[in-house]
Amino acid sequence: MRNVLIFVLLGSCSLVAAQTLSPEVKEFVKVDAPVVALAHVRVIDGSGAAARDDQTIILSKGKIESLSEAGVAKIPANAQIMDLHGYTVIPGLVGMHDHMFYPMGNVIFGEMAYSFPRLYLAGGVTTIRTTGSLEPYTDLETKKQIDAGKIPGPKMHVTGPYLEGPGAFAVQLHQLTGPEDATKTVNYWMDEGVDNFKAYMFITPEELSAAITAAHKRGAKVTGHLCSVGFREAAALGIDDLEHGLVVDTEFFAEKKPGECPDIPDDIQRYGKLDVQSGPVREMILDLVHHHVAVTSTLPVFEMDVPGRPTMQRRVLEALTPEARSAVLTNKLRASDQTLLRKRYGTDGSPWSAAFKQEMQFEHEFVKSGGLLLAGLDPTGMGGVIAGFGDQREVELLVEAGFTTLEAIHISTYNGAQYLGEADKVGTIAPGKQADLVVVKGDPSQKIEDIENVEIVFKNGIGYDSAKLIESVRGMVGSR
Repeated sequence: MRNVLIFVLLGSCSLVAAQTLSPEVKEFVKVDAPVVALAHVRVIDGSGAAARDDQTIILSKGKIESLSEAGVAKIPANAQIMDLHGYTVIPGLVGMHDHMFYPMGNVIFGEMAYSFPRLYLAGGVTTIRTTGSLEPYTDLETKKQIDAGKIPGPKMHVTGPYLEGPGAFAVQLHQLTGPEDATKTVNYWMDEGVDNFKAYMFITPEELSAAITAAHKRGAKVTGHLCSVGFREAAALGIDDLEHGLVVDTEFFAEKKPGECPDIPDDIQRYGKLDVQSGPVREMILDLVHHHVAVTSTLPVFEMDVPGRPTMQRRVLEALTPEARSAVLTNKLRASDQTLLRKRYGTDGSPWSAAFKQEMQFEHEFVKSGGLLLAGLDPTGMGGVIAGFGDQREVELLVEAGFTTLEAIHISTYNGAQYLGEADKVGTIAPGKQADLVVVKGDPSQKIEDIENVEIVFKNGIGYDSAKLIESVRGMVGSR
């Protein structure tokens, strides 16, 4: 990388003086100096404002000290200066549906506590909300190790174990026995250190209400991937966020009974035919906005079901174990096999193309109506969406959904920080905020795919080498 013009080190301690990095973490550190100047760089600050060319950002003691035109910037004499002509700096991504597990087949999921933290950080994700844990103790211990500088990874907001009712499809999920159990579960896991909760598909309205009440009493928030409870019902109960968007909301089906998750064989076909701009969907959007309920976009996991897309990138396949790679490619072939699709869905083939388009339109209309849209990847489904890379793909898909690049980056940075109550610390590039920044080669404001060209990721002012982090877990996703 053509970046270092002046390299001045004074032999002092790390930018984060209170944290000692382990040799394992230091292996991936590319920039660590008391003062760093990112000079002559394009800045997309995450606020939604236009990109600014030829800027200089001064980092000091883990924070952003100043941001100004390069021609007038006052660079301290002891700064490590990086010439970033041709590069863009954006805020660290805030991943709001970023699990630590990966599908292993037969409704079993494996914890990727080694590979995923590295890949999230390598992809420019400096803060994550796990949004449902299968191994909450593992997630909590991983967070502790990252915070202590023992292993590389993003800042973590650990979500408690899924709040699920009877009928769970995964054997790793506890099934609640009633509202009292929901309250007890929330309080227990808050005592253990989680700060968010996620309700799941078979939770009853009474259990969801009890969980929300218990969480709110202690300052935690509740999101949900729901089925037994519709979006508007959940909003009335006080839920804070809803995952995935339109294509999981069951309230539009006549077969839906109160408190039950309906089995609708043609649900995807029906979602693809819903009118997003009027009728019940429009009423649902306005109701969510009225109740200040956020929605988390997870377009990458749905895209995998659309025939012919996405193109499977080499970097994704190389990160997978041979077994996981084979399973993903097999699943993708099946998702695009027109003979199988016609046999399953009829002469029209897969309904996912229409449903995916409607989901994009829903998310755009939700924001247009004043809703708070968050961004995540959801590394589940058929296994082709993985940490870091999937977060970048989410930004690209938001642009495809009709948002400008500046809006998509705003959604993927500031909005998540706002929801987490950390907008005063992260989410935008401004003096006084934590130095969580992503250096990408190129100009995402003109070509959104450049967001994949991550070279250095700053977390608390320390710059990590993206390529080294990725290489360190080559062939491991699907095993650890």
